[in-house]
Amino acid sequence: MKRREALRLLATGTALQLAPHRLFAVLREARKLVETQTAPRTLNAHQNATVKVMADLLIPTTDTPGASDVGVSEFVDLMLTEWYDEPDRSRFLNGLGEVDLRTQALFGTNFIEASADRQGEILTWLGQKMTAEVPPVLRPRSATPHAGSKNFYSMFRQLTLTAYYTSEAGATNALHYEIIPESHSGCVEVPTAKGGAQNQ
Repeated sequence: MKRREALRLLATGTALQLAPHRLFAVLREARKLVETQTAPRTLNAHQNATVKVMADLLIPTTDTPGASDVGVSEFVDLMLTEWYDEPDRSRFLNGLGEVDLRTQALFGTNFIEASADRQGEILTWLGQKMTAEVPPVLRPRSATPHAGSKNFYSMFRQLTLTAYYTSEAGATNALHYEIIPESHSGCVEVPTAKGGAQNQ
């Protein structure tokens, strides 16, 4: 699978809808790309730290790995660098900057230095803003994460969720996705229309 196709499938959030063999190819290609990054190429150190904290608030470590555990910030940086065009990249980075501006205005500190409760308040504000700005319409499968929306938080959430659920840990531990099932049940009894049973 070509690098550009793998990125397109991941950026549009359609990877998990693929047949298992294609999904495996996309995930393998994307993870290879993420692993080759030694440092962020679009995000600076502060922006990268902000993405990590925000992603971990959305998907914290519990009995399953959290966002940072599966490299969500590295995935976000990859998408910003390799897939997003300049206007959308700027929209994302400006939205990230607005997170700090809002936190500074309310609490006199940057987002990553605020308490967890205050960080939660900022995410709630972002969610309310997103709901007000993003029309509740179904987007086509071919749409990019920001299609129909210029809202930063909508972009951020879709990138975070795509990064998480297309990682091996997210797909197997959280979604219980199995490329090769552990067992095969064979024939099972299926009720007929008259209430009896028949073997399949």
